[in-house]
Amino acid sequence: MTRSYYESSARARIAGLLDEGSFHEWLPAADRLTSPHLAALEQPAAFDDGVIVGRGGIAGKQIFFAAQEGGFMGGAVGEVHGAKIVGMLERAVCDHPAAVLLLLETGGVRLQEANAGLIAVSEVMRAILSARAAGVPVIVAIGGQYGCFGGMGIASRCASAIIISEEGRLGLSGPEVIETVRGVEEYDSRDRALVWRTVGGKHRYLLGECDTIVPDSVEAFRHAITASIDNGDDWSLAALEREHQMLAERVQRFGACKDGRDIWRELGWADPDAIAMLDNDEFIAAAQGRRAKDK
Repeated sequence: MTRSYYESSARARIAGLLDEGSFHEWLPAADRLTSPHLAALEQPAAFDDGVIVGRGGIAGKQIFFAAQEGGFMGGAVGEVHGAKIVGMLERAVCDHPAAVLLLLETGGVRLQEANAGLIAVSEVMRAILSARAAGVPVIVAIGGQYGCFGGMGIASRCASAIIISEEGRLGLSGPEVIETVRGVEEYDSRDRALVWRTVGGKHRYLLGECDTIVPDSVEAFRHAITASIDNGDDWSLAALEREHQMLAERVQRFGACKDGRDIWRELGWADPDAIAMLDNDEFIAAAQGRRAKDK
């Protein structure tokens, strides 16, 4: 039976991705390492503070991992939550696993401990870059119900590779935040089609912000993660310069576009409304064909 990544909990995703019997958790829920800030505000706490970190195997290769639990405060980052991810990444620099896997599902930083959470996110970014500099690829997977927003949205772009599903969402500010700041006339967060063609997996893949797009299944994510580990990590100055060039060209090319569909037309899609109806294989084939023509 196909297991939905979107509908799975963080622990169910880990169980489905890792080789059987290889899971080892650091700072498990039994240690009851909870946020002191939430307790002070009489807010409910989670014994793992909404993130699972540890080591395991994928296709026989040892990896370290962190998996955010969207079911607890939308996967929001706090002091302990962030420290667990940072500690895991710092250990990766010393132990050199085949890769670090970040299963990200978060709405951003917790308002209840915003300053501590923001500092934690900045430390996560630095730790990701340190791991990559040490020769450890950092792979991000995005496909949960809460997407990946806020500071962790930026952190994801520091990684070696991003794997996303069509159901996944990636951005800085979430739809509700944009609507609150700019008004419903500019961005209606209840318009799900608008949301997905702005921050959804297919749009991010077409913009080149995600390396791989997969169907919504744990098995598809596992296969893509295995391939990403085998592909290694291009940590060269030339790769960074290519990324900067891509971003500069994107501003010039799409700066006047008002909607995701305008960008898709510019990319050569004669009927952009049909994109949502394509299954994963059809979409990838069509997207790669257009990229080849664009070159």
